[in-house]
Order: sequence, then structure tokens, then C-alpha cells
Amino acid sequence: MSKRDSAPLIPPNASYAAAGVDIDAGERAVELISPHAKRATRPEVVGGIGGFAGLFALKGGYREPLLAASSDGVGTKLAVAQALGKHDTIGRDLVAMVVDDLVVCGAEPLFLQDYIAIGKVVPETIEQIVSGIADGCVEAGCALLGGETAEHPGLMEDGHYDISATGVGVVEADEVLSADRVRPGDVVIAMGSSGLHSNGYSLARKVLLDWGHMDLQGHVEELDRTLGEELLEPTRIYARDCLALVAEADVRTFAHVTGGGLADNLSRVLPGGVVAELERSSWSPAPIFALISHRGRVAREEMERTFNMGVGMVAIVAPEDTDRAQAVLTARHVDNWVLGTIKSGGRDAKSKTGVARLVGEHPRF
Repeated sequence: MSKRDSAPLIPPNASYAAAGVDIDAGERAVELISPHAKRATRPEVVGGIGGFAGLFALKGGYREPLLAASSDGVGTKLAVAQALGKHDTIGRDLVAMVVDDLVVCGAEPLFLQDYIAIGKVVPETIEQIVSGIADGCVEAGCALLGGETAEHPGLMEDGHYDISATGVGVVEADEVLSADRVRPGDVVIAMGSSGLHSNGYSLARKVLLDWGHMDLQGHVEELDRTLGEELLEPTRIYARDCLALVAEADVRTFAHVTGGGLADNLSRVLPGGVVAELERSSWSPAPIFALISHRGRVAREEMERTFNMGVGMVAIVAPEDTDRAQAVLTARHVDNWVLGTIKSGGRDAKSKTGVARLVGEHPRF
């Protein structure tokens, strides 16, 4: 066979579209998402969507502003959204994961930029994703300053996508919340989660779908809704609630409960020489956690290091401000309770971090 015979056949009029990238679909997607970006804004935004970079004027008479930045994604919760063809809530999860990391240090979220990688651009799907991101930004009080949608034919299957985002916030240098502020005697207040949030889905999917053969569209009596509705329940966004709490009470710091569970995430914001004792008896986890534990025979220790177990955010406050802090959260319709206290002990005082440990048993779990 000659080299000419073995050469690949090149179609006439080769194009980017023939290679799998549809520029026209991308432009149509931009048209559809523009209204969502416009409603998720702040007065400091300069210009609009479509430029090479987003502009944001830092106003407000700050004394010594520090910029805080956080990047995150949603993980394999995306697989549930894609399986159900429901893409309008996953963006709220993305915003929550980013802005609630920012607020831990006391930073007010200012703006967010998203990144969507997709096998094939379907403008209507992109619009649904971005509508959820815009909803989350509005709820968090930050602007959607722009982003990028990248079509990856040959690398990702049609219908598959991944999303991530970077958010930027601001806090005065002398108002940064950190472990240095925490003292023995401080009180740990829990803020209830809306469900699994956006962590532990690889285990949840393995237990419920792969091993348990449960139907995402099937009604589950323990949950009083379909499994898919439960698994796609949006992550609660605490940013504005936390900022309101800082304005009204002496908050030492926050801990955003994500991958690693309650104890590990709280330990990250504790100074050496202290221990946070957290009472399991102070709350009862939502039914979804018991469902996963029982169906998969997942030990309590594994559940607690994988899932939030019903606690999405934690505030450590001065003991004299406990009642005030709880009143602020209750007024904002945030389920909250005293989770435990900070005590001397734990690791050696020279250690960089303290220890958080759960004691007792959950009721009805």
C-alpha cells in the first residue's frame, strides 16, 4: 500500500465545527446568559459581560483592605444533575462552596467568575447552569463578573460538564477572623445544613445508586420526596447570615463544614492548646444521612468524616454573646443551636491547631 493510500481522508471544507466546536452555539449561549449576569451585579461593577476581563471598583472608604480569594467546584453532585437533566440549581451549589469559604475569615464576597467545561455546548443547558449561578450570587450579595465556557469535544462526552469558580472578597486587616481570636470558654454555635450540600456524593451515589439500585425519580418515604430531589437540594448559602452575625456579636471565627466533616473542618480554625467538645445529642441529622448509613452499612466514624451530618457552618462566639448570636440567626431563619464549647487541652500548646471532637450519641440516628 502506498503512502497516498494509507493517508487519512481529509473531508473538504474542514472547519472547527466539524472538529466538534460550535462557535455559533457558544455565541448563542452568551446571548442567553447575559440577562442572568446583569441581574447578579453590584454598584462597583464597571462595564458589562463580554470583555476580556471583568472590572470592579473597590469603593467604600476602607482603612486597610485585604482581598480574599477562594476557588472551588461542586464535585460529583454534577453526575446527579446530568442524570436527571436538571441544571438550574447546581450553580447555587457552586456559589455556596466559594463564598462560604470567603466569609470564614470575615470577608464580604464581592464578585465571582465561573468556568464551565462541557463536551458539547447546548445553549439552553448553559443558560440553566448560569441562571443558578446568578441566583446564588444574588443570594450571597456578590456580582457575577464574568467567566468562561469551554467546549471540549473528544475529551468530554456530549451532555457531560464540569463547573468551577473563583470568588473575591474584602475584609479590613484588623477585622480578619482567625484562630488567634479563639479562647477557652467560647461557645460553638451550629447552623443547620440543607442536606448533603456538595460533599460526599461519590459515597452517596455508590451506596444509593450503584449498590442500592435506587431510582433517582422514585419517591422515598423516609425523605418524603424523590431521591433525586433530595440529592439536588441546593447547598445553603450562609455568607450574608455570617456577615450579619459579625455586625451584631463578638464572633471569633467561622468554620465552613465541607469535605472532611465537622470535626476536621472546625479543627482548622482552632489554635493550639484548645479542644472543642461537640455534643452529638444537641441535634438529630436529617433522614438522608441515616438512609446512606443504613443502606451502605457505613460506620458512624466514616459518615462523620465524609458528610456534614446536618451542620453546614459553625460560628465560635464569645460566651456573653451566645444569646445575641442565636437571636440574629433565628431572625434570619437559620436553624441554629449550641453545639459545644472551647476548652483548654487537646494538642500541645505549641501545635498550630487545636482539636475538635464529637462526644455522645445522636438521637434517633
